[in-house]
Amino acid sequence: MSTFNLLDTISCPADLRRLEHKQLPQLAIELRTFLIESISQTGGHLSSNLGTVELTIALHAVFNTPEDRLVWDVGHQCYAHKVLTGRRQGMNRLRMFGGISGFPKRSESPYDTFGVGHSSTSISAALGMALAAKHKGEDRKSIAIIGDGAMSAGMAFEALNNAGVADADMLVILNDNEMSISPPVGALNHILTRLTSSKTYNAAREAGRHMLGFVPPLLELARRAEEHVKGMIAPGTLFEEFGFHYYGPIDGHDLDALIPTLENLKKLKGPKFLHVITKKGQGYKLAENDPILYHGVGKFAASDGIQSAKSPGKLTYTQVFGDWLCDMAKADSRLIGITPAMREGSGMVRFSAEHADRYFDVGIAEQHAVTFAAGLACEGLKPVVAIYSTFLQRAYDQLIHDVALQNLPVVFAVDRGGLVGADGPTHHGTFDLSFVTCIPNMVVMAPADEAECRQMLSSAFALNCPSMVRYPRGSGTGAVPATNLACLPLGKANICRSGHGVALLAFGSLVAAAHAAGDVLDATVVNMRFIKPLDIELIVELAGNHSLLVSIEENSVIGGAGSEIERVLAERGITIPLRRLGLPDRFIDHGEQGQLLAELGLDQAGIIRAVRSHSNHND
Repeated sequence: MSTFNLLDTISCPADLRRLEHKQLPQLAIELRTFLIESISQTGGHLSSNLGTVELTIALHAVFNTPEDRLVWDVGHQCYAHKVLTGRRQGMNRLRMFGGISGFPKRSESPYDTFGVGHSSTSISAALGMALAAKHKGEDRKSIAIIGDGAMSAGMAFEALNNAGVADADMLVILNDNEMSISPPVGALNHILTRLTSSKTYNAAREAGRHMLGFVPPLLELARRAEEHVKGMIAPGTLFEEFGFHYYGPIDGHDLDALIPTLENLKKLKGPKFLHVITKKGQGYKLAENDPILYHGVGKFAASDGIQSAKSPGKLTYTQVFGDWLCDMAKADSRLIGITPAMREGSGMVRFSAEHADRYFDVGIAEQHAVTFAAGLACEGLKPVVAIYSTFLQRAYDQLIHDVALQNLPVVFAVDRGGLVGADGPTHHGTFDLSFVTCIPNMVVMAPADEAECRQMLSSAFALNCPSMVRYPRGSGTGAVPATNLACLPLGKANICRSGHGVALLAFGSLVAAAHAAGDVLDATVVNMRFIKPLDIELIVELAGNHSLLVSIEENSVIGGAGSEIERVLAERGITIPLRRLGLPDRFIDHGEQGQLLAELGLDQAGIIRAVRSHSNHND
């Protein structure tokens, strides 16, 4: 292991602020080395964190944190911040059950001023903090740090639009590393690329860097000179049109540029916008060369880098979707694939190569993705929106108003349904069955295994109404999908084990655990397949020849599939005990998926305990 002579002296940002300026580059080297060694042992977000080491040091060196508020967008780049704010010892249990979160979390530290995980919230939150300080007469700074990928989302522009006229004393730092998780897309990226690649502008930027380092009154002269140069090179700069004073771009790895610039911007009032250029994976060549591969990593040997798997292993649900998408596209020219900036995560890399003219990455813009799909469907095409469950939450109005209300045949391939593991409560897909099933015209399905996932995707595509196929992160039972595009009968469940007394009605990812529990309990086990429409005929039949029904789902127990079964029974005046097993009415912390399911009583042992507890209570 490496030695960290300077880093060992830092237990909080106040220690950092006591260092001499000339010591900070060495601190950056040590901090970057620590992050590589630490993340290689725990897994986590690597390339994004390596890209913001100097920026994090500069922010804590210049601003009086936590009194001054730093708001990190998404939070993929917060590890250096965590190390410098007293959580270095906790990094060995990063994102593990009972360990520290991989994202800023208000309950974890006063330095985490705003809980994040989803994109493009930082400017809104920092604006609220800035205006709160103004309202209370407090002299503190609010700083939002947002990436160029996150800047593509509408919410960021809504906040800029508000901040520019609100006379907010705030600073927005655009961390421009020329990519989000997937390669960057959209007009904004082209604007930034043209701006930062201009030779004339870069020459002016270098001159401006030295000018910004001067102390007032030369600062005002520097500002005027910079604005004059920008007026010749990039007239009508986008962010200045929003009412911000724009500065940059500057090198985000040059502490000699960052710190004087931040010190001077700290003295200026009003909305300010600093454009910083960084490199994802900075200082670790493997991550620099492939920042997408090293965006989110498992454990690996830092000296060797990520190695390809020795054997293919089981297909993941994501891979099943990607293969189906390509096969269905060959069979039906109407298919259009859409992703909001998650090409790799949603399994669309192959599709994007084989069907480039039918592949649309709309950037981090979930609302737009859904209404864009609705527009395509209006013209007779068959859009498939690949989206994580947690991100579908961001497009809920569009799902209702623009798709379901008009009964448009849009397929939602909803990945990461249920508990996702280390990313925790911001990324768990725990609410989708509840918030989608209540929408008229929707058909909602959840596969028990990989083979059924392919069948459900085909079934959804064949419908002439909106539909959702909801599948979990990772692999399931390992069932090998067929190569055809066969469909399932709409709304029909499948009895996979006949038993006595108890009927376990399981949905999606928990069918396997229910089956294992059913073998011990000699219970009937049903793979329900459809949450909407439910197989009402079968439910009524099971209620007539069993003494207890148990619904089992990896979704909030409130408003989920079990609630729908309860409604069906009540409407028909059927009286039978129903035990609803699902996720409790609280946000579930991070941890390994199996570990979390066991803690929540949704594994084989937990299902058996629940049934036996009910039986003992009623004896």
